[in-house]
Order: sequence, then C-alpha cells, then structure tokens
Amino acid sequence: MPDSIYMDCAATTPVREEVRLALAEATERLYGNPSSIHTTGQEAKRVLEESREQLAGLIGARHGELIFTSGGTESDNLAVSGVVLANDDKGCHIVTGAIEHHAVLNCCRALEEEGYELTVVGAGADGLVDPDEVERAIRPDTVLVSIMTANNETGALQPVAEIGAIAKERGVLFHTDAVQALGKVAIDVDAMNADLVSLSAHKIYGPKGVGGLFVRKGTMLKPLAYGGHHERALRPGTENVPGIAAFAQAAQLAVSEMAASVPRVAALRDRLWEGISTSIPSATRNGSVYRCLPNILNVSFAAIDGEALLLNLDLLGIAMSTGSACTAGAAGPSHVLEAMGIEPRLAQSSVRFSLGRDNTAAEVERVLAVLPDIVKRLGDVSAIRL
Repeated sequence: MPDSIYMDCAATTPVREEVRLALAEATERLYGNPSSIHTTGQEAKRVLEESREQLAGLIGARHGELIFTSGGTESDNLAVSGVVLANDDKGCHIVTGAIEHHAVLNCCRALEEEGYELTVVGAGADGLVDPDEVERAIRPDTVLVSIMTANNETGALQPVAEIGAIAKERGVLFHTDAVQALGKVAIDVDAMNADLVSLSAHKIYGPKGVGGLFVRKGTMLKPLAYGGHHERALRPGTENVPGIAAFAQAAQLAVSEMAASVPRVAALRDRLWEGISTSIPSATRNGSVYRCLPNILNVSFAAIDGEALLLNLDLLGIAMSTGSACTAGAAGPSHVLEAMGIEPRLAQSSVRFSLGRDNTAAEVERVLAVLPDIVKRLGDVSAIRL
C-alpha cells in the first residue's frame, strides 16, 4: 500500500517534532509539583506561568486570565456551566447555536433539564449564525451567549465579533469555542468582545489532554470540581506542566507560521474541491465558501453513504471523516448539516476532509485520482438497492 494520507486534522493532529521534544524534555525535567515551595516545585511553577503568559499573549489576554484544563470539552463545560451557575441570581436563560459542538450543546441541554431556559438559534444554508437572530433571542434574564468561532464540520467562520458586541451591549456574557480556529485565524479576545474563549492543544499539533479557557477579569465563574487552589480555584488538581509547556510551544509555532501555512493549506483545499466538483458534478459543498477556515472541506455525494465512502478510502490508506469525530458512529445525520437545512439523506452522504501542515499537492492529486471511481461504484450499489 502507498504511504498513508491523513486528512482528518479537525479531529486531531499528530504531535509535531518540536513539540514532542519539548514535551519529552519537560516530562523528564519538570517532575515537581508547581504548588510545592522547594526548588524543584518552583521550577515547574516558573514554566507553568511562563507558558500561561505565552499562550495568553497569543490571544490578546492578560496572564491571569488563562485557566488550563484537560481540553476543549472541559473548557466549554467550565465556561457554560460555570457562568450559568455563578450568575443564576441574575437570570436563568442561555442562548446558543444549533451548530455548536456537543461539548456546548449537551452542556446547555443538561442545564435545561435542571430548570434553566435555553434558546437555540439556527444557521443559514451557508452554516452561519445570524447576529440579528442572536439579538432577538436575548432576554432580560439571559446570562450567557455561546457561539463558536469556527464550525468543526463545515469550517464556517461565525461573526463572533458582531455577536460579542451585541451581547456586551445587552450586558450578557459571551463565550466562544475557538478550538478549531486557533492557528488558522487570528484570535484576539478584545476584538471578539469575548468574556470566555475555549482552546485545545491537540488541534494544533500539541498533545491530547490539555486545553485552556480564557476568563476575562471580573467574570464570575463557578468551578465544576472542588479541591485545592489551583488555577484560581476554578480547576483544582495538580497542573499538567509538561503538557502545558508543549501546548504553549505548539500554539506559538502555529500562530507564528500562519502567514505561510494558511494560504498554502487553503490552496490545497481549493484544489481538492476543484477536482471533486469537476470529476463528480453531483457533489455539493457544504458551508460558506467565503467565511471559512482554510483547511476544512465538507462535501455531500448524493445517493451514497458517507461512512461507506470513508471506509473505502481508508482501505487505500486515506483517512478523513464523516463529520465530527466526537459524534462518529452516532445514529442519524450530522446535527450541523440538519441545522443548515440539508435534507437528512444528503446529510448522510456527507464527508469532511480537513487538511493540515503535512499534506502535499501530490496527496491531494492521489485522492482525486481514486475518489471518482469509489463514488461511482457506491452510487451503482445504492441504485441497485433502490
């Protein structure tokens, strides 16, 4: 079999060599507990705070406004539940979007089961949330608006700065899940008018199991777990210092390389879509063409099963996905595509290619060389079954 091709970077990315070396070195050297007052502990504390300073600076935040977590899901849960529980004397209403990651959606729904009220705003056919609809959903008792920066299935870049400005004007806290956006678009917490921003390392060639949450100074937040004083008493437990150091390194590299990496990856994505649309005219692209991440391409192939296409490509050493890795194997089509008004059968035929720094033009051409025959064969099988 030829060398494998990995086009599932929205699900996770391999740890890049520089980050792997930083993680290994930190694991060996920084074994002290950063809460200990002896020299070994204080060396770990120094690296912890330097990493916090570095990562906060990359998003326009201040040092003390960044909390380290185990990843994007925990950051989302801490942001949503933490704000709602800490501010229930001010109101009981939450606004979020139908295309949100389940880390936000299911957290909001769990709060709804506890008696809080939830409004879920839809998305247009381009996968974008309308700021006017968000504004109409805000009530006097709304305590939080949570709209993601970039959708993990379609790559659609949401108008978060405008939504954040609306929330700010109405005196409502604004959270955005920027897990997919970091390293692909500029993240500036002030420009986004954000009070809370979720981040994750493993989407930017860092290790799994480490993430961050920006919490603007003065924002009331209730912890989800209880223990010591760690992370401003918002996330107790001894910090994963090696993972955090590697996260900061990965983020620094990703942001510093954006000027070169973004147009290169976008060109590969555009060539992939050009080849697909030319050789398979029935294919349709899902999500905004103009407001989108440079690396994600979501495509529907009418009359075939997206999972069958995934498995056929996997047999050839080509890895991609049918949507969010967090919902892989779930019954039914993507909730994101359904929210965009795509009919269920077509949504079920959709797949996501998400490219990254290691993909090449030759790999794109190899995918384009095998894809039409697979789609035709699967289409013929579907026609026979019908």
